[in-house]
Amino acid sequence: MTSSIGRIPVVGVGPVVEHGTRPAKSVTGEEFEVTATVFREGHDAVNATVVLTDPLGQEHALPMTRVNAGLDAWSATVSADRAGRWSFRVEGWSDPYGTWHHDAVIKVEAGVDVELMLEEGARVLERAIAEVPRTKEQCTPLAEAVAAMRDTGRTPEGRLSAGISEAVRWELQTRPLRDFVSPSADLPWLVERDRALYGAWYELFPRSEGARFDEETGRWVSGTFATAAQRLDAVAGMGFDVVYLTPVHPIGRVNRKGRNNSLVAEPGDPGSPYAIGSAEGGHDAIHPDLGTFDDFDAFVARARELGLEVALDLALNCAPDHPWVTAHPEWFTTRADGSIAYAENPPKKYQDIYPLNFDNDPEGLYAEILRVVRVWLDHGVTIFRVDNPHTKPLWLWERLIADNDPDVIWLAEAFTRPAMMHTLAKVGFQQSYTYYAWRHTKPELEEYCSELAGPAAAYMRPSFWPTTHDILTPFMQRGGPEAWMLRAALAATLSPSYGIYAGYELMERVPRPGAEEQIDNEKYEYKDRRWAEHDAAGTTGAPYLTLINEIRRAHPALHRLRNLRFHDADDDHVLVFSKARRVYDRDDVIVVVANLEPDVTRDTWIHLRMPELGLDWHDSFVAHDLITGEHWNWSEHNFVRLGPATEPIHIIHVRPEGITGPR
Repeated sequence: MTSSIGRIPVVGVGPVVEHGTRPAKSVTGEEFEVTATVFREGHDAVNATVVLTDPLGQEHALPMTRVNAGLDAWSATVSADRAGRWSFRVEGWSDPYGTWHHDAVIKVEAGVDVELMLEEGARVLERAIAEVPRTKEQCTPLAEAVAAMRDTGRTPEGRLSAGISEAVRWELQTRPLRDFVSPSADLPWLVERDRALYGAWYELFPRSEGARFDEETGRWVSGTFATAAQRLDAVAGMGFDVVYLTPVHPIGRVNRKGRNNSLVAEPGDPGSPYAIGSAEGGHDAIHPDLGTFDDFDAFVARARELGLEVALDLALNCAPDHPWVTAHPEWFTTRADGSIAYAENPPKKYQDIYPLNFDNDPEGLYAEILRVVRVWLDHGVTIFRVDNPHTKPLWLWERLIADNDPDVIWLAEAFTRPAMMHTLAKVGFQQSYTYYAWRHTKPELEEYCSELAGPAAAYMRPSFWPTTHDILTPFMQRGGPEAWMLRAALAATLSPSYGIYAGYELMERVPRPGAEEQIDNEKYEYKDRRWAEHDAAGTTGAPYLTLINEIRRAHPALHRLRNLRFHDADDDHVLVFSKARRVYDRDDVIVVVANLEPDVTRDTWIHLRMPELGLDWHDSFVAHDLITGEHWNWSEHNFVRLGPATEPIHIIHVRPEGITGPR
């Protein structure tokens, strides 16, 4: 009978996504743990190796460490040095040297079978020399140990010491002698570029940048790509990595919405850019008010000069006058009365949008969507923020992402049930919007972020947004400057990827009555934010966002997700967490202490788990607050005060070397 279990059982290998049918994910250089349970019958020594196979088919073996002997749990920290499709497996094996080492120490010290044990040890080392490829230099410590163990002129203890010397143990740990090697299945591992995990996004409506109200005509004049490009210096200057554009296509005139989503548009109302398509074209066209493809190309070129990637909204919505409606009515849902169904999310109704139906002509519709995506890729877009992907079939995204360049980043805007959000990540989306906007209390944030940084991090990467053009939570509505500072800083430090919607700098927080969104929503009108006037008057939060982004760029620990660790505070409204990362030969360690109700001063003690900071429990360190520049001597237990009179949040750089600046 053929057994499905190896000679050395290897079970519970992770991370594994959907039983190995979908890849675990990381980015280049991102460390994570490969774990497994490896054991065997009897008392002989067992060991484990993780084998990484790179995109070129080359194998890289790394030793694993037993982290819990009682549970036979093994672990290894791995990372990849290049993007592409990798795989990994765990190999369990019998360790003849480890078995001999354990038994020989006991028996030789007890004077039992001394000569037999030393001879068996010599033979194990001879096998290691003969069976495992080594250079002559690498063989030397083993050969010398063989000779010493057979030298009867030495004491038994001296002969044993030669066989278990540090040089011998190091050589056999590096190039072990392995019996009964039993591999697990190879598990898929997708390694992507760094932007798939880390980046600061800035969202803007191109038509608002440079828009102005014409007093003579009483109407607004739209901004253009040329005027929007003038805003890019400020966006890059604040330290953002991605500029995200809401849809730039022609906007439908049939059933066009007016201000604040009113059913009747007044003359001059621009309509929602999410109601895509008109006589001027559809998803492969540019709104005439914004300019031409040459103007778009110039915008992208300027962004690149400033180190910005351009993300474009991919909103598969069609206005009633979209060219597809006439050319391909089968791509929509026809109701019993012959009308085409418009979008609804009861009680919300979107009379200006016809949703696509993917069941009548899936191949024809897919081919057209793929063509549209490649139009924008050809014009320099490197990232797509996908609007409401959860309202389309999952096969669409799996194919679309797989059929395009793997360096393209896809962000899922899916505020929906967890199963759908997680599955969107599994089928290929590199990033996802999250529930961060609605998580405010300490238990909520700790539980949710522990989930995201834990098992879910193998396939799902969060993007934290305090507000969006559609979201203005009650906390942000009633919060003052400290609340807006807090939520931006938390988003930027809890998650490697976070985003800011234009207007955050001005703390735009007047809600539409009865809704969690801005009044005078920018989706339905132009915004002239008069940036220059606010900059001159100092009435902008741009300097704070700039500081936050500078801190993020300077500290690699904040570029990762799986390194998030929570600590304790006596006050239930104070959140404490840390991130640590070793880069080359130095450790970068950040501790964040946040008052989650920043309109009230909080005095409390915090308690740090020092080993999570790479320190011993009784160590002390210099706590350098990167927000204020202040320094304190901290240890395991520390007193903090946070509130309106101070700052809502400490972002602490852990400096074990001592104070070098002013106290």
